[in-house]
Amino acid sequence: IGYMAQETSIDPELTAEENIRFACEAYGVPREERSERVTELLDLVDLADVADKRVEEFSGGMKKRLDAATALVHRPPLVFLDEPTTGLDPKARNRLWDYFQRINDLGTTIFLTTQYLEEADQLCDRLAVILDGEIVAEGSPADLKREVGGEVLDVELEGGQSARRQAATIAREFEAFADASVTETDEGISVTAETARQYGTDLLVALRDAELTVTGFNIRAPTLDDVFLAITGEKLDTDDMEAGR
Repeated sequence: IGYMAQETSIDPELTAEENIRFACEAYGVPREERSERVTELLDLVDLADVADKRVEEFSGGMKKRLDAATALVHRPPLVFLDEPTTGLDPKARNRLWDYFQRINDLGTTIFLTTQYLEEADQLCDRLAVILDGEIVAEGSPADLKREVGGEVLDVELEGGQSARRQAATIAREFEAFADASVTETDEGISVTAETARQYGTDLLVALRDAELTVTGFNIRAPTLDDVFLAITGEKLDTDDMEAGR
């Protein structure tokens, strides 16, 4: 089994190559296989060009990739990744996603915990939503999104919280959306319904008749954010999570 913690466990005073060699020794990789394994992993995580650089000179994304490489020196069939991209910028995060997909293609099963629902959607064949320590939903990303049902109508409004509350009440009482899920968002309201596309413009007319100012609207397919919202009644706020670290 391989394991990559939230915080990197590599030695900043060693080079990238030295860190991987140390991991090989710690995991009991046979001495005659270590040089080949080091070269293989440095290439896999795109760090071959900086193999002789001390890790303290690396960016956060480079450190994460090296940390992931050290978790794989013994070629485990299963690796646990604990929020591996938290705190990284989008470019660094995408490079790690590419790396994880590559090692998965090579036959390694990945057990990933993440607060980024886009990450789960991109990487996971199967996922579970955990709330208060309990699994409350599981399945493939596509299956979970289908369970939300229909499409999502996002409506942006002026007027703050009072306008959002009034709009949500109108949407819940709207006959065509009798079975819809209606939630307030930071910008307005979100309506998930099989009839969202068919009756979306009618709802906009009703909001206008109530003298609410609509500044934008969009109809789209459900995302994992919508799944999480439907299950928990709350939006997953990754900004607050990172600020609290």
